[in-house]
Amino acid sequence: MSGPTGMAMSAVRSRGGRRKLKAILAGGIALGLGATITLAAWNDSEYATGTFTAGTFSMEGSTNGTTYAEHPTAGTAAALTFSTGFDSMSPGSVVAAPFAVRLTAATTYGATVSVASATPAPPGFVGLTYGIATVPAFANCSATPTSPTWIVPQGTALNSVTGAVSFNLTQGTPPTTPGAPAFLCFVVTAGGTLVQGTSVTQTWQLLATSV
Repeated sequence: MSGPTGMAMSAVRSRGGRRKLKAILAGGIALGLGATITLAAWNDSEYATGTFTAGTFSMEGSTNGTTYAEHPTAGTAAALTFSTGFDSMSPGSVVAAPFAVRLTAATTYGATVSVASATPAPPGFVGLTYGIATVPAFANCSATPTSPTWIVPQGTALNSVTGAVSFNLTQGTPPTTPGAPAFLCFVVTAGGTLVQGTSVTQTWQLLATSV
C-alpha cells in the first residue's frame, strides 16, 4: 500500500500543529488563571480607629455658701450681700461680703483663678477702695476677716486690680462631684473723698483658667 501523498502529509502535519497550538494556548490560559488566584490570596489588611472627646470646665459661685449657680457675664453677676451700713457709708466705714467659688461637677481639670477686672459704674467714682481675701470658711468674712490671705491688697481703687494674685481650685473627687470651694471676702472701705449722696455699682470678674 502506497504512503500518503505530499498534500496529505502536509494536511496531517497542519492538523497536528493546530492541536499543539491549542494545547499550548489552553495551558497558557490555565496558567494565567492560576497565577491570578494565587496573587489575590496574598492581600491582607489591618484597620485602626480612635475617638477623641473634649473635657469639660466650668466654675460656679455662691453668695450664701450653700446654693451655687453660674454667673458667666457682667449682666448675670451675683449680687453680693454686704454687711450692715453698705447703704449709708461715710468716711471710715468698712463693709464686707463673702462669696464662694468652686468647679462644677464633671469638670475634668483643676483651675487657677484671678481677679481679672474691677469695673465701677459710674467709672470715675471716688471715695471707696477695696480688697479681696481668701478665708478658711464662709463665716470668716467680716470687716476684719479671720486668717485672710489677700489676693487683692486692701486700699485698691475700684477700677484697678493692681497687685492681684491668683488662687487655685481643684476638680471634684470623683470628677462627677463639685470641687472643694474657695471662700472669698470682699472688703470695701470709705475714704475722706466720699461725696454725700453718691453711689456706685461695682462689678468684679473672677477668671478661672484650666490647668
